[in-house]
Amino acid sequence: MRKTIKVAEVVARIPDGASLMIGGFMAVGTPPRLIDEVVRQGKRDLTIIANDTARPGVGIGRLIDARLVRRIITSHIGTNPETQRQMLVGEIEVDLVPQGTLVERIRAGGYGLGGVLTPTGAGTLVEEGKQAFEIDGRTFLLEKPINADFAFLYAKQADYIGNLTYALTARNFNPLMAMAASVVLAEAQNIVPVGVIPPDAVMTPAVLVNHLISQERRLG
Repeated sequence: MRKTIKVAEVVARIPDGASLMIGGFMAVGTPPRLIDEVVRQGKRDLTIIANDTARPGVGIGRLIDARLVRRIITSHIGTNPETQRQMLVGEIEVDLVPQGTLVERIRAGGYGLGGVLTPTGAGTLVEEGKQAFEIDGRTFLLEKPINADFAFLYAKQADYIGNLTYALTARNFNPLMAMAASVVLAEAQNIVPVGVIPPDAVMTPAVLVNHLISQERRLG
């Protein structure tokens, strides 16, 4: 299977209404070219699963600014006033999920688990509509797994068959999202020959990556 692909070509395959997992924290570890191309092509009614919506004009904030998002499942929106504004006027649906719970729900989706049990939110409004279990005198909530149509990953390095390694905190969501999406799209700062990345440094193996965004030359 051909691994590298032009960013415009692969984004053209994403339908309106798709669900996208997007790695990163405040745009660190978020793939800029993939985001920019989604904005350029005007994909609409998207569901975004991500830690945050960054800031206006930055990372996922660009999708929010372009009003391409119908729903977002995220941990916080406090750094993006435009996300807050759209939520308050009913232009976007926001599901706020505690960060640890969000990570575990994505992991559960990737590992094929039926859900995770967590005490977070027990006895609060978060518990409404969820199954609760008592274990050793403590109440735990069942949080269901999260999967997506596509995952957008951003790697420090990739080799030409799609093995990925990440820099520092970019490792937070990217590897788990690679497990939980039907189609995995990876963008890398550098693409290197096979063998440059030592096997024990590979954080997402090539078998999980459907397409690697090619490094196209800019004109002008």
